[in-house]
Parts: sequence; C-alpha cells; structure tokens
Amino acid sequence: MNADKIMKIFEDTAYVRMGGSPEERKAAEYLQSKCAEMGLGAAIEAFDVDMATMENAVFAVDGKEIPCKGYLCAGCGEVEAPFYYLRDTDDYSLSQCKGKIVMIDGYLGYWVYQDLLENGAVGFVTYDGNANYTDWDIDQRELRSYVSKGNKIPGVNINAKSAIELIRGDAKTAKIALKQEEYIGKSHNVILDLPGEDEKYIVFTAHYDSTSLSQGAYDNMSGSVGLLGIAEYFAKNPHRYGLRFIWCGSEERGLLGSKAYCADHEEALKDVVLNINLDMIGCIMGKFLACCTSEEPLVQYIKYFSMEQGFGVKAYQDVYSSDSTPFADKGIPAVSFARIAPPNTATIHNSYDTVALMKGEQMMEDIDFIVAFAERMANAKRCPVARMMPDNMKEKLDIYLARKRDKK
Repeated sequence: MNADKIMKIFEDTAYVRMGGSPEERKAAEYLQSKCAEMGLGAAIEAFDVDMATMENAVFAVDGKEIPCKGYLCAGCGEVEAPFYYLRDTDDYSLSQCKGKIVMIDGYLGYWVYQDLLENGAVGFVTYDGNANYTDWDIDQRELRSYVSKGNKIPGVNINAKSAIELIRGDAKTAKIALKQEEYIGKSHNVILDLPGEDEKYIVFTAHYDSTSLSQGAYDNMSGSVGLLGIAEYFAKNPHRYGLRFIWCGSEERGLLGSKAYCADHEEALKDVVLNINLDMIGCIMGKFLACCTSEEPLVQYIKYFSMEQGFGVKAYQDVYSSDSTPFADKGIPAVSFARIAPPNTATIHNSYDTVALMKGEQMMEDIDFIVAFAERMANAKRCPVARMMPDNMKEKLDIYLARKRDKK
C-alpha cells in the first residue's frame, strides 16, 4: 500500500454511509474486496440495529415553520407547548421544563434526556452546525434506544443559526409533529483473521460508517484504511499472536458494531490480549494521540517507544469515544490511536469531512508507527500489557456507558 493507493480508497468511498443503510453495506463489501485483492478472506457479519424512515417532520414556533430534521426512532405524534431554552442543567433550570418543548445545547445524552423526562418536558430541540458558517446543514439524529429505554417524546434537530434566531426573537410557543416508520434493520462488521502460533490474539478495530452529512474520510475511513495497511503487512510477516481485524459498522450510532461483536463473541474474548483501535489518523494537520484504557504502564511504554521510533505521540490514560470502549468494558486492555487536528483545520460529523482533509504520505507515516508498535506486541513472548482494568478506568467506563453519573 502506498500514498496513491490510499488516496484512491478515500475517493472510492467518498459517500455518506450511515449505519444500517445500503451505502454502509456497499462500503463493507468494498473493504471485503480490498482484503481479497491482498489474497485475504474477510467475512461480513450482520447484526440488528434500530432503523426508521421519516415520512414527515414539522417544527413550528409562534406559527412559523423552522427547517428541521425529526429525530429518528422518537415515535410518531404531535405536541404543542410553550418553548423553553434550557441554558444549564442546575435544579432550578430543569424545574422549568414541565409541560414545555425544551431546546438544549449540545448532544442529547443519556442523562440530559433522563433529566428532561423526570422534569416533565413534552418535546425537545437540539441544534448543530456553526453560526459562523454559510451553510444551513442539519444533521440527521436519532433517539437511541439505550437513551430512551422505550420512553419516547418527540424531538427535532435544527441549524445553530435558527436556534439563535429563536432566542433573539423571544420564542413563545412551539409545535413538533413527527410521522415515521420504525423497524429493525441490519448493520455489518467486516472480520478478517490472520492466525498466529498462539491461540491468544490481538484485535484491531476501526469503524467505517459515517454520520448523515459526512463522507467520513477523516472519521473514519482513515482508520479503516489503516487496518488494511496493517493487515497487508502482517499477511507477509510473521506474528506469534493471532490477529483479528474488525471493521465496525454503526459506530457513529453508539458503538453498535463493537458492542454487537463483544456480545456475540463473548466466549472468544477470553483469548484477546489487547485491542488496538484506529479512529481518525492521517489528517494533514494535528497531533498524534494514544489513548490507553488500560493499566498506566502502557502509557509509559508508548511514550518510550515513540521516542525510540522518532515519532511524536501524546500518550495518556482515559476512555476514548470509539470502538475500543466495549472491549475495555470486557476487561481487555485497549489503546486508540488518532491524529487530532485543530477544529479550524478539520472538523467531523459534518459535510466538511472529505478527502480534502487527508494526505496519503501522512497516512503512511501513521500506519508505519502503528505497525511498528503492533509488531512488538504481536511477536512478544508474552504480551506485556496486563489483562486487567484498573479501578480508575472502570469508573470512567461506568460514566461513559451511563451506568454512573459524572459528579463533575
């Protein structure tokens, strides 16, 4: 694999591929074909995902319709109520939600949604985009099942510029009407095995789906290409540990592919010694990170190893919001590699994530470092990373996976 071939893959996959869509399946088959070109047989494994087709979504404020996209999987129905902007989640502000359609800042996370329900909100509004951009793009969002737990109120997403105008105009009354068909669909993981001398193995992960507006070159066809490069290397070079490569579907919908894999292969996970995850590498700008959800000594190992390799890395211990998390939650040490660009040079989850952000030569440099690290792990007499999860990481996993509320 060289820089030109890498850029060709980005061009071939320059389309939106939301989890569970035909385009995501098309990308899965494309990655399978890339493995076949290397003489490697990858399998496509399906798993269930919640799906919905939105037939109609209306958001009106004081009699004027506002451009919106209805939340998928948020049910059908119509509600009209006073409009309220929830500026903060202190007890007093939350107490004002009762009987209102509530607009919030940021994403609709688990605890925010539970707060809305507990305080009697009858509908919700989120917004995205940027007030300083010329576009009026609106992301297609969904009410995830682990957020709603079957308790649904209608919601819409709007552009940030519309949100500002609502507050500028002192919005009084809002109406949300949704009509959609909800059903169970299929998303897909692509799985490739390279057996080793030992029954124990290392799992490599990267997601290949995108959000609704994004071609997802940076987030995360880059990581998917990285897995192809690593597989190509180890197909030609010895490795004591077995290697399993998983291109995960529906990561952008809540890590669904990696969660499904861990649930469906729980018995086999006992033989996994390490998870190496790639999410957003090879960008033209930015610094290279290694986020270790593991014992702290792995952080120090990567710091030393990066100096040995002459490759700048910021290594630290934390939970990374990617497909490494379900593996770490099963007690498997994980490291996520990423090259994170400043937000004024590259952004994700929007229409600006295209091949224009990527550089083939930088991809090669990042892949070469990850291969060098992986080779040390794959040919170790014994994987040096302890297969345990320290208490501080267990707590962070509990918070990330909404089993515990962050007291901060």
